[in-house]
Amino acid sequence: MPTQRRPTGRKPPEPQANWPEIVGASTGLQAVMAQVEGVAPTDVPVLILGETGSGKELLARAVHERSPRRAGPLVRVNCGAIAPDLMDSELFGHERGAFTGAIAERRGWFERAHGGTLFLDEIGDLPPAAQVRLLRVLQEGEFERVGGHELLRADVRLVAATHGDLRRMVELGQFRQDLWYRISVFPVQLPPLRERKGDLPELATHLVATTCARHGVPQLRLTEADLQLLNRHDWPGNVRELAAVIERAALLGRGQRLELVAALALNAPLVAPAAGEIVQTAEPQPHSTLVEAQRRHIEGALRQARGRIEGAGGAAERLAVNPHTLRARMRKMGLNWATFRA
Repeated sequence: MPTQRRPTGRKPPEPQANWPEIVGASTGLQAVMAQVEGVAPTDVPVLILGETGSGKELLARAVHERSPRRAGPLVRVNCGAIAPDLMDSELFGHERGAFTGAIAERRGWFERAHGGTLFLDEIGDLPPAAQVRLLRVLQEGEFERVGGHELLRADVRLVAATHGDLRRMVELGQFRQDLWYRISVFPVQLPPLRERKGDLPELATHLVATTCARHGVPQLRLTEADLQLLNRHDWPGNVRELAAVIERAALLGRGQRLELVAALALNAPLVAPAAGEIVQTAEPQPHSTLVEAQRRHIEGALRQARGRIEGAGGAAERLAVNPHTLRARMRKMGLNWATFRA
C-alpha cells in the first residue's frame, strides 16, 4: 500500500456566530465555546475533560465541524470498549493472516480518520502498551499495521476525552507523563450540569421536544413546578441522566403528561444483589414528593451497602453520586449510616 499523502486545498472554516446544535452555548457553556472557537481552526490536539454524560462527544464534534477538516471524517473510538489484545489492530489495522481470525486486510482507525479528526473517547482506559504505541504515532506520524512491514502515514487531528483525573493517573504511574503532555496541549474543561443549572429550562424543553417527536406523541409542556423539581436534583449523570428522566417521564405519562416525580423516583441505578441477598425495593408512590423518593433510594442503597458510603460497593457508588454530596444530603434528611450497619 503506498504511503498516504497529506491532503491539500482545504478551505478555512466559515465564521460561526452561534452554536445551534449545542444547548447552553450562549449561557452556561459560553466560556467553553469561546475556547472551542479559538482552537478549532488549528491542528492542535485537544483534551476534553468532563464527567460522564456531560457532552464530551458533542464538543468533539463541534471542534471538528469548525475546523478546516470538517469535510473529512470524524472517527470516534471508545478506548474503554476495546479488548487490550485487539487494541493495535483496531487503532492501526492489520494485514491478512496477521493472527488467527484475520481473514482480510483491515484499515485501522488512524487510516480511516485520514484527512479528518480522530476522537479517542475515554483515553484514560488505554492499557500501558497501547499508550506507548500511540505516543510513537503522535510523535513520528508513522505506524505499521499488525503483521505488516510498510510504514504508513495518516494526516489526523487528535481530540481526546476522559472523565477521569489524568493528572492523578500520571502521579500513580497509570498513565504516561509524556503522552499526557502530548495530548493535553489544549485542555477544555466541560462543566457538569449541576454547575450550569441556568441551562436546565432550555435543555429540558429541547429534550421533551425530541422525546415526543421520537415516540410520535403530541408535544408536551414543562410546567414551572416541573422546572423547580428538575432544578432541585443534582444530576450526577449530567445531560445523559436528564435525557433518560425526561423520556421515562413521557412514557410513564403515556404521552399525555410528564410524570417527573415518578421518573425521578425510579432514577437510582440498578444494582445486582450479592449472592443470597434479598433486596426489598419500594414501589414509587404516585403522589410522593421528590424528597421522599430520594430518601427511600438513599435508605435502600445504604441498606444494600450495609452502611458503607465510600469505596467499591458503597452507597455513593450505587447511587452514582459524590460521597461528600451523599453525606450532606443524609445530614439534611437526618439519616445516620450507622443504623444500616446491621
